[in-house]
Amino acid sequence: MVSVRALLLALLASLSLAGPAAAQVDSAPKVHARLIAEQSEIAPGGTATIALEEDIRPGWHTYWQNSGEAGAPTTIDWTLPQGWKVGAIEWPYPKRLPAGPLMQYGYDGKPWLLMQVTAPRDAKQGDVVTLKGHANWLVCSATLCVPEDQWVSLEIGVVQNPAPANPAAEEDFRAARALIPVASPWPAHFARKDNALDLYLAAPKLAPKDAVFFPFEQGFIKGAAAQSFAATDGGIVVRLAPDAKTPQTLGGVLVLTSSDGSVQALSVNATPGAVPGAQFGGEANVSLVLAFVFAFVGGLILNLMPCVLPILAMKALAVARAGHGEAAREGLAYGVGAILSFMALGAAVLILRAGGEAVGWGFQLQEPRVVAGFALLMFAVGLNLSGVFELPGVTAGDALARQSGSVGAFFTGVLAVAVAAPCTAPFMATAIGYALTQGSVIALGVFFFLGLGFAAPFIAIGLSPGLQRVMPKPGAWMLAFKQLLAFPMYGAAAWLVWVLAQQAGTIGLAAVLAAMIAFAFGAWAWSASRNASAGWRGVGAVVGLLGLVLAITGVVLAQGEGMSSTATAPSSGLLHAEAYTPARLAELRKENRPVFVDATAAWCITCLVNEKVALSRPDVADAFARTHTAYLVADWTKRDADITALLAEHNRSGVPLYLYYKPGATEPDVLPQILTADAVMSEVNGGRPQSEKRW
Repeated sequence: MVSVRALLLALLASLSLAGPAAAQVDSAPKVHARLIAEQSEIAPGGTATIALEEDIRPGWHTYWQNSGEAGAPTTIDWTLPQGWKVGAIEWPYPKRLPAGPLMQYGYDGKPWLLMQVTAPRDAKQGDVVTLKGHANWLVCSATLCVPEDQWVSLEIGVVQNPAPANPAAEEDFRAARALIPVASPWPAHFARKDNALDLYLAAPKLAPKDAVFFPFEQGFIKGAAAQSFAATDGGIVVRLAPDAKTPQTLGGVLVLTSSDGSVQALSVNATPGAVPGAQFGGEANVSLVLAFVFAFVGGLILNLMPCVLPILAMKALAVARAGHGEAAREGLAYGVGAILSFMALGAAVLILRAGGEAVGWGFQLQEPRVVAGFALLMFAVGLNLSGVFELPGVTAGDALARQSGSVGAFFTGVLAVAVAAPCTAPFMATAIGYALTQGSVIALGVFFFLGLGFAAPFIAIGLSPGLQRVMPKPGAWMLAFKQLLAFPMYGAAAWLVWVLAQQAGTIGLAAVLAAMIAFAFGAWAWSASRNASAGWRGVGAVVGLLGLVLAITGVVLAQGEGMSSTATAPSSGLLHAEAYTPARLAELRKENRPVFVDATAAWCITCLVNEKVALSRPDVADAFARTHTAYLVADWTKRDADITALLAEHNRSGVPLYLYYKPGATEPDVLPQILTADAVMSEVNGGRPQSEKRW
């Protein structure tokens, strides 16, 4: 029978990851299993090796003995003749299988799970017995998990002198045994240092190119956190991220890859002990104070990012409208709105990730209905600024408006964060990446400083009399200025409608356009009837309410056609773009080709600006063609677990992210988030700027 845990995991994975796509998955088995014997005969009282082969469909995987933070291992319930025994599964070493914020351990391809069969001493020579087992496994893809089971059987003869295995079977079993970890001949120790758990293998002659640790038990290390290793005079040290539980012994499999590509898998049981100091490569660990500083600076720079420019106009109007006496209160109100919004978005990301969702920074604009709602909101703000309708607190001059100024400033901060959040500024990516590996209190502290940095300029203007004196005086010009500022709002609405068209197709596009028309007509009817008779005011109110209801209905219907999340983002046309998948990246790297990965999204204006400025030039396209560089687009416009895992692998939680894989390099170069053509060509041309390259 399939375990309750496997069924629950399959249900959760299907609900949280698959969505509408689940109905499109065929019901055919994803794994075909069979039993294979190394020898077709066995002596009475003797042993023989058999294997359960799992032939797994491409794009799917099964699980190791410790499945990680999700999944369930393969099990077999045996039905055997009297006295016959089958030993425990001998597990080959697994691979890391990231799934959003989770890490799983398992297999793809055709793993062989070896077992030892023992015949009873009184087994009758000449008999042919049938070994029968009910195998159960959980098989998962990037978006769906399915519990499967299959009866498997194998006939084996009983003879006093079994014939040797045929050479083909012997070679296959030799290859399968090579994947099973062996007990480490060297002692291992571990020690916790601050936010690190260091595993030390006292093997002085080992100099691996890579080292990965797979724990036997969950709860000791954070599986999704990056692992690093360093050589010391007496061995190697693997740096892990500790989890909630402190181990008495740390057991697991340490997989070492040498420079020639050969692999050595060691079963280790580390005990607490001294771990020598080691110098780890890559980026230094970010301290808490540095993370707060990076968050503040990143939030400050975020004000200059292209995706925030439409909202800057609203800030300017709010400051000018407030006058000198109200500026401090409105500045603080704006700051509170911005800070609380950043913390609320951060908390939402943490909660969704804890629940197994593969989300990152900017996740809200991966949902078509949310994009449609923001587009309608931007359009409504534009109509208000154009004077189609008025709301209390929007215009200045009376006591009610002055009383509502702080409320308006608060929601201006909320709106600014909502639109700015999909973008990732310099320093901000490192801070958010650090936050998502910490506890909730520290993570929310990082988001607090991110909001504080974002709101700092507006707060400073409100609190500084000197800055207030340079602001223009209120006057009649403000009405024309307010109407002028409607056009950046219309531009932002048009951009969001374009994003929705990428996500939801023509049905979603039609729905949001209809919502805008209904809202505009309702707002006009309501406003135009305010000075009419009571009867016409009632008619205007009904029409206004009906327009609002129809607009909300249009937003709900904007989910559209449920287009695939793996479609390649629009490219400049000069570069030959392919959709990013982990398999395609691995295939290109195996061919020893240079690869440029562009993690982008249609809702990220910074990404689109980079595409126009740095990736659409003929000389850049010529450099890609001349060096045979592959261009993979990781389109995160809609949620994609593989792309979320790619971002997490490089300590990022949002786009843009640009990676350049040099042939033969173990790690990619990470390019700046604000791209230039020279920076791209410098990477593609082998580290030398285009201007220095000889022709």
